[in-house]
Amino acid sequence: MTESSGSAGHFNVMVVGQDGRVGYEAALFAASLRRFDPGFAGTLYVAEPRPGPLWSRDPRMQDPDLRRLLIEDLGATILPFDSRHFGEAYPYGNKIEALAALPEGEPFVFFDSDTLITGPLSRVPFDFDRPTASLNRTGTWPVIELYGPGYTQTWRALYDRFGLDFESSLDLSQPEEFWKRYLYFNAGWFFHRCPREFGRLFLDYALSIRDDPPPELVCQRLDPWLDQVALPLVIHALGGGRDTLPEGLLDGTISRHYRLFPLLYARESDATIAALEQTVAPNRIKKVLKRHEPIRRMVLQGRGRKVRALFDQAELPRSEAAIRNRIKKHKLWMR
Repeated sequence: MTESSGSAGHFNVMVVGQDGRVGYEAALFAASLRRFDPGFAGTLYVAEPRPGPLWSRDPRMQDPDLRRLLIEDLGATILPFDSRHFGEAYPYGNKIEALAALPEGEPFVFFDSDTLITGPLSRVPFDFDRPTASLNRTGTWPVIELYGPGYTQTWRALYDRFGLDFESSLDLSQPEEFWKRYLYFNAGWFFHRCPREFGRLFLDYALSIRDDPPPELVCQRLDPWLDQVALPLVIHALGGGRDTLPEGLLDGTISRHYRLFPLLYARESDATIAALEQTVAPNRIKKVLKRHEPIRRMVLQGRGRKVRALFDQAELPRSEAAIRNRIKKHKLWMR
């Protein structure tokens, strides 16, 4: 029997780890979880794709010290999974396919690997019967063409495809044809009472949309947006929605989805910067994570502080593109 009714109880956490950047980000995530939530009692799974025909090279984490850090020092469990549908062509599909490898019937929270835990995750009052996902997003999809279908027509076609009630998904406080009226999430985190139940729907919906999109999607790009197109449909089908968590915890005081280190230093709070630098400081962590160039140069060698000095965090440029361009102009950009 799983926990429900607004009580987090015991739950697992999953991030994806693979060779290169994502593996080192997964280790940074794990280190931040252990530092800022030492009482976390669940299992931290680092899901790792196995080699196969959908990968041109072995996607597993190749650095033995990184694997040792994750398992021996940070208490993570490496979770192998098979890439049957996405793989290298669509690596965002890792988060979908890895769910089938998690223990059935055990509540889980998924995070993108480029996330920092900055507070006690175990105290977040997850209601695993009412899933939700990150609302830290902009109106990236669909892109409305001048003579094409609007938001309502596009989203309704998807709800109809899967026999879901479209009207009950709407935020009626928002105007017609404004993107926030429609259920839309960033796929940087999500949760549910059972990873396999969630994962089956996520995979079925994503494959149907990718392989046989409704006519209303003919002008729409699905790469890289496929996971974020399918995700609200899954959450709605499983009885979830917006705001089933108190505001300000995830994407707030408990976690930060930083995405890239220059962006983290440019726009995150002083507390988040301090959490990052404290997490990397212990020698056993530093000696491994410094092999990832952005961590070495941005965090350990001070380039991030130079990025921060370029901005007034109280008056940041409105667009991310403007932030990126200023950093690049000063030759401080790194991926």
